[in-house]
Amino acid sequence: MRIIAGSARSLPLKTISGIETRPTTDRIKETLFNMLNSKIPGCKFLDLFAGSGQIGLEAISRGAQAAVFVENNKKAALCIEENIHFTKFSEKCTLLVKDVISAIHWLEGKETFDIIFMDPPYGKKQEKEVLQNLVDSSLITKDSLLVIEMAKDTDISYIEELGYTIIKEKIYKNNQHIFLQCMK
Repeated sequence: MRIIAGSARSLPLKTISGIETRPTTDRIKETLFNMLNSKIPGCKFLDLFAGSGQIGLEAISRGAQAAVFVENNKKAALCIEENIHFTKFSEKCTLLVKDVISAIHWLEGKETFDIIFMDPPYGKKQEKEVLQNLVDSSLITKDSLLVIEMAKDTDISYIEELGYTIIKEKIYKNNQHIFLQCMK
């Protein structure tokens, strides 16, 4: 696992061993960032369920102004911290070691984000609760882009009733990226 492009290009990143996280493959990450490329420079990036932090760090490497990482697994959070220091992005990164819902409430009134990426554990159906909390928060605006990485068979039939519009879908072999904007 590595940074693909930008100022930290080719730097290797650590990940925790075991099945607690499933890092996004370089090929899928490259496809994702090709779709986000024009929105990254100068953006504020929120990486929920951050794992190793590779997605937020890729955004910083490609010119994001700042990134906030949210991860409640202490081993994964330590890995993120090490990756932030190794890439020398400490001044642009904030790590919150808490669950995603608590982090959303903690960030309330402090920040708005241009891009929010979330990669919740597959099969736990956390997407809906997170999206509901985000739409009710000040963290997003109608211009914010939300990207969810999830299993291909994840039910998202509730998206519009929560106040979101699907603007793009990218389906891979086992998972997918859904790009959303809030209609508020």
